[in-house]
Amino acid sequence: MNNIQNVSRRGFLKGAVAAGTFVLGARLVPEPLWADILNDAPDLFQPGIFLSIASDGTITIVAHRSEMGCGSRTALPLVVADELDADWSKVKIDQAIGDAKYGDQDTDGSHSVRSFFDQMRQVGATGRVMLITAAARKWRVAEKECTTEPGFVVHKASARKLSYGELSAAAAKLRVPRKEDVPLKSRSEWRYIGKDNALFDLPDIVTGKATFGMDAKMPGMVYASIEHPPVLGQKIKSYDDKAALKVRGVKQTLTIETFKPPHHFQPLGGVAVIADDTWAAFQGRKALKVNWDTSPNAVYNSDQFRKTLESTARQPGKVVRNVGDVDAEFAKGGKIIEAEFYAPHLAHASMEPPVAVAEYRDGKVLAWAPTQSPQAVQETIASVLGVKKEDVTCHVTLLGGAFGRKSKPDQVAEAAVLSKQLGKPVKVVWTREDDIQFDFFHSVAAMYMKAAVGPDGKPTAWLQRTAYPPIGSTFDVNAKYADDEMGLGWNNLPFDIPNHRAENGPADAHVRIGWLRSVANIYHAFAIHSFADELANAANKDSVQYLLELIGPPRIVPLKAEPDEQEEQKRYPLDTARLRRVVEMVAEKSGWGKSPSGKGHGFGVAAHRAFLTYVATVVEVEVDEKGQVQIPNVWTAVDTGTVVAPDNVRNQIEGAANFGASLALLSEITVTNGVVNQSNFNDYELVRMNSAPKHTSVYIVESDAPPAGVGEPGVPPFAPAFYNAIHAATGKRIREMPLSKTQLV
Repeated sequence: MNNIQNVSRRGFLKGAVAAGTFVLGARLVPEPLWADILNDAPDLFQPGIFLSIASDGTITIVAHRSEMGCGSRTALPLVVADELDADWSKVKIDQAIGDAKYGDQDTDGSHSVRSFFDQMRQVGATGRVMLITAAARKWRVAEKECTTEPGFVVHKASARKLSYGELSAAAAKLRVPRKEDVPLKSRSEWRYIGKDNALFDLPDIVTGKATFGMDAKMPGMVYASIEHPPVLGQKIKSYDDKAALKVRGVKQTLTIETFKPPHHFQPLGGVAVIADDTWAAFQGRKALKVNWDTSPNAVYNSDQFRKTLESTARQPGKVVRNVGDVDAEFAKGGKIIEAEFYAPHLAHASMEPPVAVAEYRDGKVLAWAPTQSPQAVQETIASVLGVKKEDVTCHVTLLGGAFGRKSKPDQVAEAAVLSKQLGKPVKVVWTREDDIQFDFFHSVAAMYMKAAVGPDGKPTAWLQRTAYPPIGSTFDVNAKYADDEMGLGWNNLPFDIPNHRAENGPADAHVRIGWLRSVANIYHAFAIHSFADELANAANKDSVQYLLELIGPPRIVPLKAEPDEQEEQKRYPLDTARLRRVVEMVAEKSGWGKSPSGKGHGFGVAAHRAFLTYVATVVEVEVDEKGQVQIPNVWTAVDTGTVVAPDNVRNQIEGAANFGASLALLSEITVTNGVVNQSNFNDYELVRMNSAPKHTSVYIVESDAPPAGVGEPGVPPFAPAFYNAIHAATGKRIREMPLSKTQLV
């Protein structure tokens, strides 16, 4: 159960035909499965194939999403296997190469299961129906008399059964039935969906057999380490490689042209040291002397930019949601509460830094990479080298963490560019310093909050403004507003407030900006749910009770949706009953209110909807007389709709607590004159065993709603819940991330 291979679609089909294998595609067209395959037609099963059954009973399921610890390479095949009624012990998973025929392969945005759950059910169920048809014809009985059990079609009346392997050749000759003629299992019939199943890759990972990006090799390859321009957009004026070439194992140096704006996912540019091994490449690079020209981004200083952002957030911005009349309500006077919040740049800092190997030959490129988006690899290399996208083949390895960084394939493009120059395969390896200093950073952000509160302490008007360099700057040099990011916890406030306005202010980008686990939800949740707790304190009310009052009665919150979002909004409305439920559940499970806060001990709560999943978190903190903070417990309740793999949901939420603790306690990227100041884990800190939460409890709401996101939603509520707990313990309100910037005593 640990044989995971990378296969080309064409190679898979040829092997299937030779073996008399039953194969199912994603586009279930009513045609004979082998109609043109035997005539060597390459495009029969568009957009790709997902399922085959060999004559020996081996079931192969193609995973078209990447595996970085999020479990998608297990979850989606599990769905196929369940509807197929497969024997999971006989399942083999093949990792798909990048190919548009598989549909969206960008394993990002917590949507692998959400986007492909129904499709994978259909693939598995169609296979099951066709196997039943093949058996019924063989036995000359009615199909409705036949059922399945794992790996077999059964005719109970005659006590006969045939294995899927025995039926594969006959099933391959059948027409694929129409979707409406394929019944899906009822929830009560599911064998694997909703049950705990270990990650398919786990045995190989823990025994060191798994292939990560750093393990990928090609015959005759050389290694490269690249000296990138310290400031975004700098070009090489001159360089001296004499000392570098004296390092044993160094072969030569090459230059990579600095990108032409917008930078997109293009290589940054720089000088590459080519060597026989990674160590020699690193040492040779240290001996390089490079002179860089100027860049307009050299003016960027994060301390000064913070003041600019905060000033912007205090001013009226672009209105992204408006309910009632906020200005009229504020004009009435009364009690007004204001607060400002700030969050710094963040780096992804995944365990495995960027790495890739690529070979350019005769106008075509073959690459191996730990990428979240093999199709982005194809597009980027095609653009940079001027080749056809279909002439770029990207094999996907396991990813040693990613958090969004590895959906940007600049290092894969670097390997391809160098390979074209050298005429041989090149493996590009980034150091930890490269990873942190030349990241696509999570954006810095400033938020301004203002509320008018009535005699009962509840807000009658609520104004919120946010300003930060948008991700859109990656693709458009003129982008200043985060239009596409407002749905990430900003223009969809779930609170029952009669007058509410959300605004977005402009900001310029001077470093590469990219999505990081839960994206703008991080700072938006920080501001909104910290401010909500401030209002609760001002009203002298219990934080959980006040939060429930803010959420208001169960209802569907009306939200404006773009045309391409309307169907999703119908399927996933913002339902405050579900948000209330997770708040109530986490309060119950944490024993909220049973232990008093104060004197260095406190509890905090926050609840947020992200990636269509509802999450509520309670954090317990202890602060000693020196101001040192410990996190004894974290409790999280999550409603993510239909759950495929409960244990994986728990894993993701537990991981989110540690990830969130790093961001809330320690992590910060700063920039001076365009140069990132941090370089490794000594100055870009993450939580370690002594500062991580000691115990995390996860509670999953049973739901038959459609599946929603899992990998990211656990992160946003952690920081505000943590900071609210700090206030409960010490009386000190935290309005800037991370906590390390604040003296608690």
